[in-house]
Amino acid sequence: MNIQQLEYIVAVDNHRHFVQAAEHCNVTQPTLSMMIRKLEEELGIKIFDRTKQPIVPTGVGRQIIDQAKVILRETGRMNEIAKHFNGDLSGELKIGIIPTIAPYLLPHFVQPFIEAYPNIRLHVSEMITERIMSELKTGNIDVGIVATVSGENSLQEIPLYKERFYAYVSANTDLYNKQYILPGDIEPNELWLLEEGHCFRTQIQRLCELSKSSRFGNSFNYRSGSIETLIRMVDRNGGITILPELAVAELSEERKKHIRHFRYPEPAREVCLVVNRELVKSRLIDALHKGIREYIPQIIAESDEQIRIY
Repeated sequence: MNIQQLEYIVAVDNHRHFVQAAEHCNVTQPTLSMMIRKLEEELGIKIFDRTKQPIVPTGVGRQIIDQAKVILRETGRMNEIAKHFNGDLSGELKIGIIPTIAPYLLPHFVQPFIEAYPNIRLHVSEMITERIMSELKTGNIDVGIVATVSGENSLQEIPLYKERFYAYVSANTDLYNKQYILPGDIEPNELWLLEEGHCFRTQIQRLCELSKSSRFGNSFNYRSGSIETLIRMVDRNGGITILPELAVAELSEERKKHIRHFRYPEPAREVCLVVNRELVKSRLIDALHKGIREYIPQIIAESDEQIRIY
């Protein structure tokens, strides 16, 4: 039995497919299958039921895989202890980030971070919050950047910053002539939202007290995964959408004329790092936290208390 074999059975469990698991582990499928069979022979059990598609663990195989994950985590922890002792800040950091944060946060810190920590390799993937939580549990990513409370006991949240919400309104709406607005001023039939699955959509639904069971016009039912698309829909078709603060900072001066503030307490979201409580790469995650806090706009980092988190 060796660490490599344990990595292989965890990969097959995650992918439920031998070829995909082999690609993930950068080995050939015959090599991966042979190593897993040797482990099964050594233990005298079958770890996977190969008669089913997708492949699933056997009853005892499930227990073996769960124990393999524990061993791999502890092995990683040993490596981290050694790196910490040697003052070594290097390695790979796999990050999941939600799409309503990625295009506005990443440009602020990625290049300075790479220059400050040249031996840390960042692998960043956009994914919705639900998938980030799932990938953290399976160990496929090391850290998530989200804007909602996970509610998972196995996960730990590390606050990064708070950012306000702003209304982006068409000149054809009544709200365009107001300096400050209330959530109740927003007409649901004029509101453009992201598609289901995005936590930002859920936050806006709470802000505007919108019910999933309510009936809305066609604009509300438009399915988009991009804040930029929603801005363009308002520009060309009228209506309203809600933007996070970092997105507002990216607008042209002409588009900023369409921004309206909410009255106090201003609605906002809190952006956090979320990690497995049994985190292994603590030093790398600490560096990531420091890097983001250092390079995000100062006005965001020092957000005042006159806000309400959704």
